[in-house]
Amino acid sequence: MAARMSVEQPLWSALTAYRVLTMGYALALYAHAYDEYAHPLGAGAYLAVLAVWTLATVRRVSSAERCTLPFLTVDLTIAVTGILVTPLVDTAERIEAGGPTLPTIWTAGAVLGFAIKKGWRWAAGASALVGAANVVAAGGFAQDTVHNVLLVCIASIAIGYVVEVARASERTLARALRIEAATRERERLARDIHDSVLQVLAMVQRRGAAIGGEAAELGRMAGEQEAALRTLVSSGVVPEVPAPRAGAAAVGHGAFAALDGPGDGPGAFDGPENGATCDVRALLSAYAGPQVSFAEPGAPVPLPATAAGELAAAVGAALDNVRKHARGPAGEEAQAWILLEDEPDAVVVTVRDDGPGIPPGRLEDAEAEGRMGVALSIRGRLRDLGGTAELVSVPGQGTEVELRVPKDEQRDDRRDR
Repeated sequence: MAARMSVEQPLWSALTAYRVLTMGYALALYAHAYDEYAHPLGAGAYLAVLAVWTLATVRRVSSAERCTLPFLTVDLTIAVTGILVTPLVDTAERIEAGGPTLPTIWTAGAVLGFAIKKGWRWAAGASALVGAANVVAAGGFAQDTVHNVLLVCIASIAIGYVVEVARASERTLARALRIEAATRERERLARDIHDSVLQVLAMVQRRGAAIGGEAAELGRMAGEQEAALRTLVSSGVVPEVPAPRAGAAAVGHGAFAALDGPGDGPGAFDGPENGATCDVRALLSAYAGPQVSFAEPGAPVPLPATAAGELAAAVGAALDNVRKHARGPAGEEAQAWILLEDEPDAVVVTVRDDGPGIPPGRLEDAEAEGRMGVALSIRGRLRDLGGTAELVSVPGQGTEVELRVPKDEQRDDRRDR
């Protein structure tokens, strides 16, 4: 309903003003030609009714909800009645000379009401009734009569058509916005699943296979569930699972530093509360460890808590990819470096490793297989923040991920676009 009002309300307001102004115009013409009427009192009686009706129904015409079809029918009836009454109260000479009818151009307001309310087809029907009444009142197809009838008909049909197109466009826009909102929510849930459930299932599968026995069977089942869940995530059908703890997205179980399992190490932390400002250094420093070096500015790097948490979670996803896929020349864990920079208009985090790099086409294959670490947990998060995630990988020379989050105003502007 709010979407319809955004299109129609200015039109109803304009129609309300038009009716009041044209009522005043009809009264002014009557007063100016009072002595020329054959029955001035009869003409005055009709115009009094017209004035009372117009003023009493100002509120009815001000919105689509109150301007109902029965009301528009009565409104058109009053307009047609005024046209047909004109020959009874005016002189034949004035009518033959093309003099105005009693309601004059107020009649067009009744037709435009149908155009705005019901579209161009109803406007065409109302215009036909007004045209027929004008022909009857004029006693034939006079040039002025035909000109006025065609003008009202064309204008009302054009406005009715424009209103229909505008309504269809708004319905399309509203549908697109709903789809976009649903897509963003699915991506958010997919990121949460990737950063928590999938990582835990993968860990259980690995630990179970290493321990053997009954744990191996448990690991096999966890692997099957991980594969099924990845298929759901990659197809866009995301089950309704509880999100990580309140606040911005928690870095959670998949963090690079959580080498001993979920909940251990500096990677498992509660996200900062919404509405607060958070020092990004405090979040990223939790990732520092034997394989991760962290370089930070000497001064705090503030960001809104939600943005800071999402940025930290994206860094955690990047480091998790290093832990799972990157190995040094001797097969040891790859070394990773985090560089935090506070620029005037953005916060930039660079994650670099000395692993073998990513083979060409590997990211596309991973996304097709349902492995959304880069697509959702990194790029998706930065896109939702109005930022960017750039990945550069040279075979044999490691991988570098640059995460850029615009500061308050710049971020809001980008998200609006």
